[in-house]
Amino acid sequence: MFKTDIVSKFKNTPTPFYYYDVDVLKQTLELLKKESDKYGFIVHYATKANSNNKILDIIRSYGLGADCVSGNEIKKAIECKFDPNHIVFAGVGKSDAEINIALDYSIFCFNCESLQEMEVINELAKAKGTIANIALRINPNVNANTHKYITTGLEENKFGINLWELESVTTALKELKNLKLIGLHFHIGSQITDMSSFKSLCMKVNEIQSWFVSHKITIENINVGGGWGVDYHEPDKNRFVDFAAYFKLYNDFLELRPGQKVHFELGRAVVAQCGTLISKVLYIKKGVNTNFAILDAGMTELMRPALYQAYHKIENLKQYQDTSIKYQDLKYDVVGPICESSDCFGKAVNLPETFRGDIIALRTAGAYGEVMSSAYNLRDRVKSVYSDEL
Repeated sequence: MFKTDIVSKFKNTPTPFYYYDVDVLKQTLELLKKESDKYGFIVHYATKANSNNKILDIIRSYGLGADCVSGNEIKKAIECKFDPNHIVFAGVGKSDAEINIALDYSIFCFNCESLQEMEVINELAKAKGTIANIALRINPNVNANTHKYITTGLEENKFGINLWELESVTTALKELKNLKLIGLHFHIGSQITDMSSFKSLCMKVNEIQSWFVSHKITIENINVGGGWGVDYHEPDKNRFVDFAAYFKLYNDFLELRPGQKVHFELGRAVVAQCGTLISKVLYIKKGVNTNFAILDAGMTELMRPALYQAYHKIENLKQYQDTSIKYQDLKYDVVGPICESSDCFGKAVNLPETFRGDIIALRTAGAYGEVMSSAYNLRDRVKSVYSDEL
């Protein structure tokens, strides 16, 4: 829900831009910390969801660590003053240069995805005369019940070490003297709204833990990843995810050994609802079977709908400016200016009768929005605006 004074300020701000509601972000972080602290859980923010400097500064101020998937994300986390001892480095394709960056900063842990990767990290750590902490990212073969492009925990996915490889990997680890095994890492997917998927993960982690115990291998840290989804359809009704239920489930179903710590890597659940892509209508075009609302924002600013047909609630903000006016609703295909037919945010979208210059909001865009933007068609890179600076 946007207040009238905010909408009036939008009209005077060059579009398109990302609008970040700082209060929503802070309230989200307060809830997250309250519920995770009940159980002593450690949360690393998944930097790939949004690496905007101000957003990162706020998240770090609430005591979260950083989950990074590239060398540049590690550099950005350090730049934003995240403690290196709370930085984890994940990713199926870490380059030698990226591994060296992480070693130079003495980060907390590498989440390793293959034996060959472990051998490379060991060789690079040996060259630097250091020991690298690692966690084995294990593929638990758990269905996340989410979109196929953001499912990561099945045997058919490219991620992680498969269960049948554990014997050979742990045997080889004995010879890798510059690695120290400190944890197990799991991540089954993103935008998961079915809690049973997380319960299934807990059951699988318990089984895998038993295997390590039987092999007399001590594990200090269990990292269960993230993936907790948000409500894209009702962003005002469900602005905050149910962190209480999420963390309680892991507390109830994970069977921990004495002294073990549990880590999470949450991204979307932290930042999605605080961000909105604001755009203006350039043209209204009458089609044969539909009307087109052509915006000045496109897939270069928000890639998700074009990439995997993701839904974002689309609003014409004039409905918030004068609530006494009853607007006639019409259906529009809401599209962008990019020379691609996939540059479409929504088809047959019900909007108040829309005209050139109207302000359009694409909601729940704080995660995987700005961070995936591009300069395709040599477009200007999208700017950011913050609620506490308007």
